[in-house]
Amino acid sequence: MQIATPYLMFLGDVPDRLAAKTAYGIVDWRPEWCVGQLRLPGCAADLGIPDLTIADGVAKGARTLIVGVVNAGGVLPPHWIATIVQVLEAGLDVASGLHTRLGSVPEIAAAASRHGRQLHDVRHSDQRFDTGKGTRRPGRRLLTVGTDCSVGKKYTVLALEKGMRDRGLDADFRATGQTGVFISGRGVAIDAVVADFISGAVEWIAPAAAPHHWDLIEGQGSLFHPSFAGVSLGLLHGAQADAFVVCHEPTRTTMRGVKHPLPSIREVIDLTVQLGRLTNPDIRPTGIAVNTQALEEGEARALLEKLAAEHGLPATDPVRFGVEGLVDRLVSEFPA
Repeated sequence: MQIATPYLMFLGDVPDRLAAKTAYGIVDWRPEWCVGQLRLPGCAADLGIPDLTIADGVAKGARTLIVGVVNAGGVLPPHWIATIVQVLEAGLDVASGLHTRLGSVPEIAAAASRHGRQLHDVRHSDQRFDTGKGTRRPGRRLLTVGTDCSVGKKYTVLALEKGMRDRGLDADFRATGQTGVFISGRGVAIDAVVADFISGAVEWIAPAAAPHHWDLIEGQGSLFHPSFAGVSLGLLHGAQADAFVVCHEPTRTTMRGVKHPLPSIREVIDLTVQLGRLTNPDIRPTGIAVNTQALEEGEARALLEKLAAEHGLPATDPVRFGVEGLVDRLVSEFPA
């Protein structure tokens, strides 16, 4: 699909920053595409870009409204429908990463047809996938895995793509979620793929490549999360990862949306190696990425030093402190 830019970012009335992580990701990595944000009363998220009305967005050249939110079940709240219809009437296309198909809402479908506008559901792919085969294929692949959802797996691989390219390495970000697809213009929202085909879809996203080419695959969920472990396992097997980076948010005690306790980084490393060996016997951890946004700089650096010493791996906050150590480890572990 081709989504017209620039974007007007729609946040609805989400209750917190994490509920708008799709919008934040697009603004962080494609700020030049975002003319402003459209928020409903009570919205607790703020992208730090201008608040615009629909008319303002049109005047600033926006071509697509991005429904930049996530929620349990990926549903479209009924009280947002009127705003989306108004956007279509104003001449903008609409793109969404929710599970609810825009065209399945009669009012939205009718408005799009009436005004000749495009509806893009990036979580739904028309691509047909085979079941995964697990056959070794050339090229190198890195997967981000997490102690939980929403801990920085996407940001880590995007930062690694930039850092590795700056070092002259051949590396490409491979999107497996709706935000990544908006950012990269390619990929598959893997959590919307029928379970039998998840690993096959990842083999399609990151196919056989040149021997020293790196596909940097965006992880999803956590092997320890009772809601999403199935998606995480399919990703791991399909990625056939040579390397993985563990992503972590240090202030949480339970996983997002459930009451289960957060696993330790060591538990994530051990289980990832145990399960990942099914499709790549040589899988290994090459780093730890920590979202230290909630910590003061001194506290953050002390934590990273502690984790690096404890696990014998480079540890960093990719956004705050860069990924040089992670790239150094990859270069030493996988020489050209």
